[in-house]
Amino acid sequence: MKFILIYITHKNLREAKKVAGHLLAKRLIACVNYFPIQSSYWWKGKIESGKEIVTFVKTRKENWKKVRDEVKKIHPYETPCIMKLEVEANEDYAEWVLAETATH
Repeated sequence: MKFILIYITHKNLREAKKVAGHLLAKRLIACVNYFPIQSSYWWKGKIESGKEIVTFVKTRKENWKKVRDEVKKIHPYETPCIMKLEVEANEDYAEWVLAETATH
């Protein structure tokens, strides 16, 4: 398929919307979904747990590095989670994602 999902974790909804709004304004993504999650992870030698927000952003494959780099620039986490997922979708949705994202 011609587009990808990028999974990004955030401290809270406000931070998630800030990052997503930045990506939308640059037309690097076509859409974003927000999900509340509970996370447990190793951090600096101990296990941490807490609430986070996950965003799934949709964009064309060739925007992966641009999106990753923009998120890293503005994300408040020292080590943000930014993962690319290869996906397939119905053709009209895939075409919409491509039409709504920049190729610069």
